[in-house]
Amino acid sequence: MSAVGLDLLEIDRLERALERRPRLAQRLFTEGERAYAAQRVRPAQHLAARFCAKEAVAKALRLTAWSWQDIEVVSSQDGPRIVLRGALEGLDVDVDVSLTHTRGMAGAVALIRDPGRG
Repeated sequence: MSAVGLDLLEIDRLERALERRPRLAQRLFTEGERAYAAQRVRPAQHLAARFCAKEAVAKALRLTAWSWQDIEVVSSQDGPRIVLRGALEGLDVDVDVSLTHTRGMAGAVALIRDPGRG
């Protein structure tokens, strides 16, 4: 199995949503994701990229019901990586992700591969 997912988001849209509903960040992002973004000049820019990554992974996996906490973007020295948790933890797939953002837009692409296929 291999599949690709893509998602784009206007950063201002997420910023406005988080201002209106402060608890939304706790529902959409893990503690680690919120902590990473909080260290940045414009946290919403980094949260938006992570939101897109979660959406891209969900699209690539063709998920219809899932928890935002089940897909986590973890920063490493090799770049961002995806950790599947909860109901998705047992999936036998490799997930590659690429994040990007500009001043106004954030985006992510996720590539899902069967680990036996390389």
